[in-house]
Amino acid sequence: MADTGSNKGLTYADAGVSIDAGDALIDKIKPLAKSTRRPGADVTLGGFGGAFDLKAAGFKDPVLISGTDGVGTKLRIAIDTDVLDTVGIDLVAMCVNDVLAQGAAPLYFLDYFATGHLDTDRAISVISGIAEGCRQSDCALIGGETAEMPGMYEGKDFDLAGFVVGAAERDGLLPRKDLMVDGDILIGMNSSGPHSNGYSLIRKVVEVSGLSWHDECPFDASKSLAAALLEPTKIYVKSVLPLIHANLIKGLAHITGGGLTENTPRMLPAHLTPEYDMNSWDRPAVFNWLQETGKIEEPEMQRAFNCGIGMVLAVEPAKVNQALALLKEHGETAQVIGKLKAV
Repeated sequence: MADTGSNKGLTYADAGVSIDAGDALIDKIKPLAKSTRRPGADVTLGGFGGAFDLKAAGFKDPVLISGTDGVGTKLRIAIDTDVLDTVGIDLVAMCVNDVLAQGAAPLYFLDYFATGHLDTDRAISVISGIAEGCRQSDCALIGGETAEMPGMYEGKDFDLAGFVVGAAERDGLLPRKDLMVDGDILIGMNSSGPHSNGYSLIRKVVEVSGLSWHDECPFDASKSLAAALLEPTKIYVKSVLPLIHANLIKGLAHITGGGLTENTPRMLPAHLTPEYDMNSWDRPAVFNWLQETGKIEEPEMQRAFNCGIGMVLAVEPAKVNQALALLKEHGETAQVIGKLKAV
């Protein structure tokens, strides 16, 4: 038997994993989770699973809708600049906006945080953003997993994944493809920027520009370049659910990777196609800078980025004004951006 040079037995900490740090993190997360409570969820951490009571949440004939996503290489900017308090919002947003597109209200969320060495303060910063995203979407943070895996992640690197479960009444599921017709109107809800898509291309453009993350942002002098590009993904739950409940929407498309080009058709029947007026909304300055600096062709812009539209709604013409008024009432900037056309 090899001589270890000591009579002391090895511990998990000797292998790079601190159980004590994990326990301390759970204790610090508990108030964050508690702040996301909603009807149906009694948020307590530390068990083997989280529970949700659909009846207490007011559902009568619910269909569950689930989704999972990550933050992508936007996370690389956050890690490199040590700005960690907003990527959790991105994580929640990418998940809850997806189930919203099916007509579902997000109910509960779980996160997966994996790192080589657990730094409790950095982890809390990330998870505080997750809790904020849950509050913005009225979604309970009922659990998650923190994995300390030395040898899998180097230095300060970590990865994030999120999992959401939502529910819709059976007769409220979207899209309603059977009701869509030629001439239905497309409403676009403005994005807060690139959201969490296209960041491998964004990082390449920044490399070409010669700028550093801490330089003044060329399209917003009030911020550093990193701060501008880390603007969190917009969460549309609280502003769109009232339209769903008022039966104003036939379909929703969350504009993520693939942009307007590939996401809107996902909510449509095969005999209809979207026809956009690309001049009907003001494209945020970040997209103009990316296109000019990277010399990106327009078709590639529309496939890689949301170009300023984060969610598209299909609405019958007679309900457009009511839908726009309700969105404005909830603080959204939205406009008619096109229509459906028979193929």
